[in-house]
Amino acid sequence: MSFARTTLLPTLLLAWLLSACATTPATPETAVPRVDPVSSPDWIQDMARFAAEDAANPPPARPVVFTGSSSVRMWETLTADFPGVPVLNRGFGGSQVRDSVHYADQVALRYRPRQVVIYAGDNDVNAGRTPDQILHDVQAFVARLRQDLPGVRIGYLAIKPSPSRAEQLGRQQDANRLVREWAATQRGIDFIDVATPMLGADGQPRAELFLADRLHLNADGYALWRGIVAPYLQP
Repeated sequence: MSFARTTLLPTLLLAWLLSACATTPATPETAVPRVDPVSSPDWIQDMARFAAEDAANPPPARPVVFTGSSSVRMWETLTADFPGVPVLNRGFGGSQVRDSVHYADQVALRYRPRQVVIYAGDNDVNAGRTPDQILHDVQAFVARLRQDLPGVRIGYLAIKPSPSRAEQLGRQQDANRLVREWAATQRGIDFIDVATPMLGADGQPRAELFLADRLHLNADGYALWRGIVAPYLQP
């Protein structure tokens, strides 16, 4: 074998390996899509409050963390609703999906949870986020959690219909459909449909499930959610 041939083969092999590495896409567990959070000083205060609560009353080991917007934050009966399940409420009102990505360490990852359940998307639609953007943000949230906890199970609560935002119902349902179809192709991700049972026979939100503000759930609304969510939780 000539000198030129013996030096050329290793060079070609190295070039092929570098090319393969450059063209192999990152897996969802390691690639976190870029998201820009909404800026709110209230959420900084919420994160400080969570830290103070953890210091005063250590959370359960490997809990089922519920996070997301005010529908989680206002779920005051969460612990009583799921006896035997170590649940932890880390909702922060007014937030969007991308905010849970930004604060994933403070609201979820620090607890090394066995499962994370998120309700978000409602405020996103109201702020003008498109269904495609919401799907992108949900994918980013999953990727962020899986980056640190590859096996964690994740539940996404469907965007709820509400009387005060009835004109947004079509966009909410489009976002729900996109997330549901994507989740069906993924491992360990549950799309939890709390939305469909909240519609009446006329296809409109059931007003009896809401507080006077016609946006947030009352006790009957949370009782409905409890029955739907319970089978998905890991004790």
